[in-house]
Amino acid sequence: MSAPSLFQRLILPGLAFKAVVIGGGYATGRELAEFFLPSGPVGGLMGLTLAMVIWSVVCAVTFVFARATASSNYRDFFRRLLGPFWLVFEVAYVCFLLLILSVFGAAAGEIGAAVFGWPRFVGAALLAVCILTVTALGQDSVERLFKYASIFLYAVYAVFVALCFTRFGGDVLATLDQSIPPQGWAGAGLTYAGYNIVGAVVILPVLRHLTSHRDAVTAGLLAGPLAALPAILFFLCMLAFHPEIAGAALPSNYILERLGSPAFQLVFQFMIFIALLETSAGAVHAVNERIAGVRRKPLTARARLLIAGALVLAAMVIAERFGLIALIANGYRILSWMILLTFVAPLMTIGLWKLRGLLKTRQEAVP
Repeated sequence: MSAPSLFQRLILPGLAFKAVVIGGGYATGRELAEFFLPSGPVGGLMGLTLAMVIWSVVCAVTFVFARATASSNYRDFFRRLLGPFWLVFEVAYVCFLLLILSVFGAAAGEIGAAVFGWPRFVGAALLAVCILTVTALGQDSVERLFKYASIFLYAVYAVFVALCFTRFGGDVLATLDQSIPPQGWAGAGLTYAGYNIVGAVVILPVLRHLTSHRDAVTAGLLAGPLAALPAILFFLCMLAFHPEIAGAALPSNYILERLGSPAFQLVFQFMIFIALLETSAGAVHAVNERIAGVRRKPLTARARLLIAGALVLAAMVIAERFGLIALIANGYRILSWMILLTFVAPLMTIGLWKLRGLLKTRQEAVP
């Protein structure tokens, strides 16, 4: 077996983290509108920057702890972090998974309705089929999705930002020049970072390529900027239409309609669909790997399909019941505090204490 490449060691974890964050973080722009527009233009940017810093620090500690404890899935990770209380996170993760899949089903339905005039259940059903296909094929399939979809996503975002600043750059700068005081940006940044940071443990299977603790720290620190940069650029584009864009179910489509390019609008909405697929596949795959970790025999493609199918079906029912805006406005804030209390707080206290002991023991063992 060949040695892991620099890309696999340092960049792939960040792209995988971005893949889990993007669907629930900023793919449609609805989350950015919900959390950051109320803080004002400058306050929103400050909140996003705070979220990026939190992601980098927590990812770095998570990756080092996972490597030091040989934790390749979230079940092993929390058994070593929380001991007999590891099931507390299991409950939080199930809530996270059902919520984001519900949000993504609702978002896919909104995209299908906005672009093609489909009934909302058609877009949700199409997303469900794609999730089942990717996750049934296992780890290599998920990693390929992270790699190649990321190239496409960054390219489309680059074109989107270039078009927006060419057409509306003056409006963006005018908004930033307004003396609107930042309000509540720290709370917004913490809440937003909180529910998205669960991606750090969702992507643990990807860390198999790390070769040292230095790799883990570097990959973790890079994960924050890799995930946050598209969000920051997207938020800047949204400022050209502040404050009216705050009420749009799909802020991305709101902007695309004003750019007046039907062809690019189609490409961008396809990119959003891929982003939703990335996040969904990563989150569902983590459940498959968690179940595989306690089985003597490997999970078959059929078993992976059945597990993913049960999760997706439950989520789609929730999506149909509540809708996109209500799910994001109410569910994400509750979820954020659940993740902060069951993951981030224990990691940055108990985890650092245990990690210090593990690293000290290993240093003493070296002759």
